Amino acid sequence: MSERIKSVLRFLLAGIMVFIGVGHFVKPEPFVVIVPDFLPAKLALVYVSGVFEILGGVALLVPLTRQWAGLGLIALFLAVFPANINQAMHAIQFDPLHPAPEWVFWLRLPFQVLLIWLAWWTSRPQKTA
Repeated sequence: MSERIKSVLRFLLAGIMVFIGVGHFVKPEPFVVIVPDFLPAKLALVYVSGVFEILGGVALLVPLTRQWAGLGLIALFLAVFPANINQAMHAIQFDPLHPAPEWVFWLRLPFQVLLIWLAWWTSRPQKTA
């Protein structure tokens, strides 16, 4: 794929990460409910993941920190995967007043693989001619 497409996807991923990260602070409850019960301090974990989502998104846009951001986002996607599994296994709704079909939660699991790939690919150095 071209470097232009890579840049567009990098900006898109960065924007999504910052948007979702801010959401962890604006409305943390939906994120808290999907954290598995065996983990302590659920609200603190939501805030910590929100911070790293924002930092990762911003750092992805800075050439000096881009590669580290990619690795950090990959680690973050792996760290939050148990919450995604928990949500799928127990059909936990983010918004019970507007429930999503259960298949959406299962579809989200392989989507994490795409996010991991995007974080890796968009953080790789640009090819020089």
